[in-house]
Amino acid sequence: MAPNPKDPKQSGGFFASMASTLTNLGSAMTKSVNGIMGYEGLEVINPDGGQEDLEDEARKGRWKQEDRDGYWKIMQKYIGSDITSMVTLPVLIFEPMTMLQKMAEITEYSHLLDLADECEDPYMRSVYVASFFISVYFAFQRTWKPFNPILGETYEMVNHGGVTFLSEQVSHHPPMSAGHAENEHFIYDITSKVKTKFLGNSLDIYPVGRTRLTLKRDGVEFELAPPPTKVNNLIFGRTWVDSPGDMVLTNLTTGDKVVLYFQPCGWFGSGRYEVDGYVYNSAEDPKILMTGKWNESMSYQPCDSEGEPLPGTELKEVWRVADVPENDKFQYTHFAHKINSFNTAPKKLLASDSRLRPDRYALEQGDLSKAGFEKSSLEERQRAEKKNRLEKGHEFTPRWFDKTDEVFKTTWDDMEVYRYNGKYTEHRAAIDNSDSVEAIDVKSIEFNPWQYEDLATA
Repeated sequence: MAPNPKDPKQSGGFFASMASTLTNLGSAMTKSVNGIMGYEGLEVINPDGGQEDLEDEARKGRWKQEDRDGYWKIMQKYIGSDITSMVTLPVLIFEPMTMLQKMAEITEYSHLLDLADECEDPYMRSVYVASFFISVYFAFQRTWKPFNPILGETYEMVNHGGVTFLSEQVSHHPPMSAGHAENEHFIYDITSKVKTKFLGNSLDIYPVGRTRLTLKRDGVEFELAPPPTKVNNLIFGRTWVDSPGDMVLTNLTTGDKVVLYFQPCGWFGSGRYEVDGYVYNSAEDPKILMTGKWNESMSYQPCDSEGEPLPGTELKEVWRVADVPENDKFQYTHFAHKINSFNTAPKKLLASDSRLRPDRYALEQGDLSKAGFEKSSLEERQRAEKKNRLEKGHEFTPRWFDKTDEVFKTTWDDMEVYRYNGKYTEHRAAIDNSDSVEAIDVKSIEFNPWQYEDLATA
């Protein structure tokens, strides 16, 4: 029986009626790696559903045989575990960007929030906001891992459509980041951490976090609950990402909801990237259907109480992904290159900024050996700083975000909430209003997120 579009708890309305079929078909493209010595039991999942020879398909990807063997010896003991902060990973699987920078990528299509703030129709307002949160998934399909931020590390952006964005690593165990974005139309706040489950050749990622968006004109507030993500073929095969499940956007002011269903990848790629669902009013009646692909575009159309398109209306596009560079090594968008560039860094860049990390910069320059050395050095220094802090009985205090007493409950875990304290707004205003700020070469700034001295050489 097809789901009832009047029940937002049933994912995606009538569009999800094929979900179970796709899931069953998807299992047919899973291949066991039995027969390849030392890797028995691992599975390779081909998103194209092809019929290539098992070993040929398994050998595809970025790994050299010797790298794969070494990695597997380290990782096999962690199967079934949360590896968020317990494993040191080889630099060859990283991209030259940190998680704090990747958080900033959500702002690429911030014009959708400007439109939402200006919109009079409450349901169309939800369409714009939901499309904004869908848009970031195009960037999240990249199969390279961002660097884990050092405690106290930051990332700042001040030159994108009037948006100021700041993120800070506020906790190391468990790893947690806080972010704040703002312009004349909206305020976006997030406290983020993840839980993972390592499954051998794949990784389940559960987004434990609290995301709040406020539209300034009317003070309307939204809260987001995203679906989990699965990274397939970590060791064998071509690595690819899927996020099957519900994305729920709740209007905390009115009680309206958007429920969008991310379809799982099925046989021969059937259903991959597809997103479908509805905007519901507070009485759980569907008002607008939404459909599209998270790697391409989203469209909308008014519907009746049964979820069917209203006569005389047509499907209209609300968002489309921007053009991207061809054959980019790390699958970066033009916006990803922009936020990673020293050329777009603000005046008097914070010394704790991710751009300044020597491991990130070495990887960007293509020097894997130096990147690996610098990554290890930063991790060693972080351990020394922690030891120093514990010996002195000090507690790390974030600079730009304050820890609150609120504990936010998610499907997968509870988490503490950090709130932006406004100090960065004052800091940036003082710099922008000063005539005495000297122009310096940003690359000459030494990366320094440390709040406590390093006792490694003491």
